[in-house]
Amino acid sequence: MEIRYKSTRNSEVTVTASEAILQGLAEDGGLFLPTAVPSIDVAALAGKSYQEIAYEVMRLFFTDYTEEELKGCIAKAYDDKFDAKEIAPLKEAGGICYLELFHGATIAFKDMALSILPHLLTTAAKKQQKKEEIVILTATSGDTGKAALAGFADVPGTSIIVFYPKDGVSKIQEKQMVTQAGDNTNVVAIRGNFDDAQNGVKEIFGDKELAAKAKEQGYRFSSANSINIGRLVPQIVYYVYTYATLLAKGTISAGENIHVAVPTGNFGNILAAYYAKRMGTPLGKLICASNDNKVLYDFFQTGTYDRNREFILTSSPSMDILISSNLERLIYLCAEENSEVNAELMRQLKEQGLYTITEQMKKGLTDFVGGYATEQQTFDTIQRVYEQSGYVIDTHTAVAASVCHQYKKETGDDTFTVVVSTASPYKFTRSVMKALGQETDGVDDFILADRLSEYSGTKIPKAVEEIRNAPVHHTKVCDKEKMREMVSDILNLR
Repeated sequence: MEIRYKSTRNSEVTVTASEAILQGLAEDGGLFLPTAVPSIDVAALAGKSYQEIAYEVMRLFFTDYTEEELKGCIAKAYDDKFDAKEIAPLKEAGGICYLELFHGATIAFKDMALSILPHLLTTAAKKQQKKEEIVILTATSGDTGKAALAGFADVPGTSIIVFYPKDGVSKIQEKQMVTQAGDNTNVVAIRGNFDDAQNGVKEIFGDKELAAKAKEQGYRFSSANSINIGRLVPQIVYYVYTYATLLAKGTISAGENIHVAVPTGNFGNILAAYYAKRMGTPLGKLICASNDNKVLYDFFQTGTYDRNREFILTSSPSMDILISSNLERLIYLCAEENSEVNAELMRQLKEQGLYTITEQMKKGLTDFVGGYATEQQTFDTIQRVYEQSGYVIDTHTAVAASVCHQYKKETGDDTFTVVVSTASPYKFTRSVMKALGQETDGVDDFILADRLSEYSGTKIPKAVEEIRNAPVHHTKVCDKEKMREMVSDILNLR
């Protein structure tokens, strides 16, 4: 069955998978979604490798890629860049199962999709016979940036520009980005928050004049953010893999539901779980965990999405987001795939900063449970998990573990639950060590990494060691209103 892709703001026009991946964002500003959701027999995948399951999932969505093309992309993506043979190990600690998605080159879950996206993109360009250089424009709240930079560095026919909030990422995250080597890599700090960066990138994508000027000079823009369907589909894989692996281990029985608790910012990670469920993976509740920026929690409680609130900088910066772009895909589905209804709600969000869905649309949210963890609850969870099991989790994982704990306590629901662990604790050593009661004031982040290694009995990841004394390659800073000009300057568009 051929799967094509349509925009959430115009259902009339469809494109192939490779066209959708290459475009990133639809011309009307909408996000691409598949015209149908294929089904999968998860039980038949029990015991298969991550790479094998990746192929079985992706071939169902990327139907215009040949078997050779797709298997080639997968082989290049999921190799020894990952420090765990399983790619996504499942770790039991303190009676909770953690899905570790941080064993890639940049020790965060974004590696799971951004390791393969460059290969999907360059393959798509060849298929579409596009000669222009692909310019990846990306906004990051910390993790996407480095993972995208690492994925695209020195990939022929591509260049990448990453924007990040100057004071909105951890020191390790920032050091990872500004030390990135590669002649085709560009990193720009903006004076603003992540939502400003994300909005700026979306406006650049919508700038027809700039796109035309870029095309004249041999460039075409694309995205590595989770708005790109080439990011979302590879994320579906690890939920299918998790269920198949638990089945093979005998932890669960075929057909038995499991819940997943996901630390959530831009909504892409948990939306991938939703698609895995729609494909036939027996997932129960999708527990959407927010930090103090609890715009998603409030939405699930009330049906009103309202970004008109204080933006709070927390110890889980990758979730410090007030505009969750991928939620648009769910809203479109809740509106029974009515693109006009969805487009109107997105217009309200842009112009008024909020929208409210109907009671009928709320019925589409029943798979989700919203929850949030305060800073204190996050720190308490890191300490509790360590005291119970000696296992150290990062702040984002702790948000999900805390919300999971709250949900089980409040409901008495003892369904087997997997907490999605999205980053290594070494990426947020200052916050983690503080949560564990250690002195952090005035202590260098890399000394804290050394202490965390001693404390936890784990080895410092290569991703941290290699930036310890790495030279800084990127120093550009701009106002949030000057992002377009910065892109023009970098590409020398005249």
